[in-house]
Amino acid sequence: MTNIILCGGSGTRLWPISRTLMPKQFVKLFSNKSLFQLTVERNSKLCKSQFIVSNAEQYFLALDQLDELGKKNNKYLLEPIGRNTAPAIALACMALEYDEIVLVTPSDHLIKDEKEYEKVINKAKEFASENKLVTFGITPTFAETGFGYIETVNKFDVKAFHEKPDFETATSYLKAGNYYWNSGMFCFKAGVFLDELKNYSPEIYETSKIAFENANNTNNLIRIKHEDMANIPEDSIDYAVMEKSNIVKVIPSNISWSDVGSFDSLYEELPKDKNNNTINENHISIDSKNNLVYGVERKIATVDIEDLIIIDSGDALLISKKGSSQKVKKVVEKLKESNSQLHNIHLTGYRPWGTYTVLEESNGYKIKRIEVNPGKRLSLQKHFHRSEHWIVVSGTATVTVGDEKRLVRPNESTYIKAGELHRLENEGKIPVVLIEAQVGEYTGEDDIVRVEDDYQRLC
Repeated sequence: MTNIILCGGSGTRLWPISRTLMPKQFVKLFSNKSLFQLTVERNSKLCKSQFIVSNAEQYFLALDQLDELGKKNNKYLLEPIGRNTAPAIALACMALEYDEIVLVTPSDHLIKDEKEYEKVINKAKEFASENKLVTFGITPTFAETGFGYIETVNKFDVKAFHEKPDFETATSYLKAGNYYWNSGMFCFKAGVFLDELKNYSPEIYETSKIAFENANNTNNLIRIKHEDMANIPEDSIDYAVMEKSNIVKVIPSNISWSDVGSFDSLYEELPKDKNNNTINENHISIDSKNNLVYGVERKIATVDIEDLIIIDSGDALLISKKGSSQKVKKVVEKLKESNSQLHNIHLTGYRPWGTYTVLEESNGYKIKRIEVNPGKRLSLQKHFHRSEHWIVVSGTATVTVGDEKRLVRPNESTYIKAGELHRLENEGKIPVVLIEAQVGEYTGEDDIVRVEDDYQRLC
């Protein structure tokens, strides 16, 4: 069985922790592990391999976090743009044998009862072996209005799928006892799913097939071309197949599941102190209780407050009443309207070669801390609107500027004029750390022209 892990989504309801280039599934929220890593650990006990479906930026995050777990020989499919779950799953299934059973899971769910989880997965495999499409219905614990529901009959048979209900309807579902939260997890043979997709959503099937056949496919990495991906109709697996097929089964699942879709749900999952505040070594609490307090850089002091959400990410501060955290996505909408990049990236940005952290930024200049991992190098690049000064703090950097290539050691520096081709490389065995001072009329991350790139990035 292969675990197809869907890494799409930016987790806007968990802003400012979660951002487009570091979405919630890759943020290390639980015992210094991310939800993505917990997903891999949980499913690798049941599946022989992982097949990661993501965009290019998330690909490198996944590579690093899988390497931390010691998971090798994974397959990857990179989408240039998202077209929802039906095309993503179809493209992955096209890379597998017809009879290969796949377990399709999001990368950002938390499941705590792994013994029960193993039982429901094994039951799903039985149905999948019989050429059924299997979905997992989570036993509801309260009248949730943020999830879709699956109505069942005779335990494993699906009667109907229902959209997110209002509170009164959700309450009636809970009382009825045969309605389950739609988990977004699935199990089936790759070929059986493609047959049903071809039958019920032929346009998605045909355009996905063309995209797959035109893709660059090397060394367990499949890159779909932008134009081909754009031609695929956007639709979810539920609308495209599951709600139409007559071979669908549902497994009622009581597995201590959470989609960690809001700060209210995150609060429920994090460890608490004696006053029911989330445990945080940076938090000084004076007569405060029942608060979610998150921050890893600055001290956060609270006095006589309760039932609040306080999130400090270094460059943004969120304060919300508990129970209102679903509205955080409206904050992200406001940021997008104002052309702010705060919805997109943190002070620390993650790249395939390492990380950079913005230390200070103002009109005409930006100062960064850059760390390049051993054996990695940045692209051969140039900038039109800024010059750069590099001062090496530790390690030995191999620096290319124009036609010159030289070693730059700690406490040594180099200068790159605007428009000059340059590259930074770490040929050593320890990380290279340097301070970069950018000076110019524009210091945005998009002022870059890549001439050569080890990671096939276009910009």
